[in-house]
Amino acid sequence: MKKSLIILCSLFVGDLAFAETIVYLHGRIIEVEGVQPVHERFGLYDYLGTIEALRANGATVISEVRPADTNVVEYAQKVVEQIEDLIASGEPAGNITVVGFSKGGAIAIYVSSLLKNPEFNFVFLAACGGWITSIPELTVNGNVLSIFEDSDTLAGSCKKLLQRNSEISSFHEIKLSTGKGHGAFYLPRAVWIEPLLTWIEGDQE
Repeated sequence: MKKSLIILCSLFVGDLAFAETIVYLHGRIIEVEGVQPVHERFGLYDYLGTIEALRANGATVISEVRPADTNVVEYAQKVVEQIEDLIASGEPAGNITVVGFSKGGAIAIYVSSLLKNPEFNFVFLAACGGWITSIPELTVNGNVLSIFEDSDTLAGSCKKLLQRNSEISSFHEIKLSTGKGHGAFYLPRAVWIEPLLTWIEGDQE
């Protein structure tokens, strides 16, 4: 499939009926292999299925297949500009949730840092790897949900972000034990999709 912006429901129009808006930022493998990649260890990454699952409660989902070797900081700035367009059109900041997995999670962390707004919501999926400790000046803002897999050797808890001078309005973390490693988030499994959607719907504690 051609690399392009995938918009489900609506995007950046003047007459948006402001339901929840989710910006989904995928993992790195999709930059390289497209929307239906199959990892030799983790299997199929069901990108489109994940987007559909995120729409389950009627949310607008915005997502894009990024080019290969996308720069994390530059792309985070692009997302910030898109979110600022949404805000300018009248959408409340509290209705917007940025969900990022793996490299997409790293981008989401930078988006949080750049926006510096306590009202936005962020979900970090297997996002906090060793790279976090190498950038101690990076801080986050807003309402944060972190979900990680206990058997994942690439990413773990995001609690270290709480130890920094961050303006985190609320923080909640869930540890999964699926035994699927980093691939736990390759499929829209109920074990992480359901608590994520519940959190977005207002249980941000």
